[in-house]
Amino acid sequence: MLEAWWNDIVKWFSSYDGRVTIGAVVPVIAILVAGVVATLIARGSIKRLIAQQDREHKASAIAALIASGRRAAGWNTLSAAEKDHVDHQTSEAEVRVRLLPVAGAGLAADWAAHQLATMKANSANYSFQAEQDLADFQDGLIAWQAKPARARKLFAQDLAAWKYEAAAPPVDDLASKQQAWNAAQHSDDKAATTTVLPTA
Repeated sequence: MLEAWWNDIVKWFSSYDGRVTIGAVVPVIAILVAGVVATLIARGSIKRLIAQQDREHKASAIAALIASGRRAAGWNTLSAAEKDHVDHQTSEAEVRVRLLPVAGAGLAADWAAHQLATMKANSANYSFQAEQDLADFQDGLIAWQAKPARARKLFAQDLAAWKYEAAAPPVDDLASKQQAWNAAQHSDDKAATTTVLPTA
């Protein structure tokens, strides 16, 4: 039975109707396959092009932030006009970083803003500290460019630590409040013990 079925198929392929049908179907299948392959190749090329453009935009935004960091490290030596120009460039670079289609772009911009503010503050008194802050700033942004997910966790930890430090009262302020409270308690105790007793 199977042999008869196979023989019928072979006869049909060798017949005129079979040859006409195969001659019409094979080109259609070949065109469809070629279209699918061309679509896949075009899609892959477009994805690579978009990924390359994203990398270029990311590198450009990070380079702009690092340039702002270099200027912030020498903040105390800049004139008022230069400071305004650097602030303008810094805000543009932060916005460019926030708009990047990369995980943790907002965290990176917040972290960079805090680091830049710290460098500006340290540039007046501690030139070595400002240089160290600049090196940490560059290393952090370059690490974020190379491995966004890993650097995003580090940025989140740093931001949480800075938020906690900002919320906690300074140690000196706390100590001065404690000393004032102790002095007030001591003066209250002393006033209570030195009350004059009525004479008999």
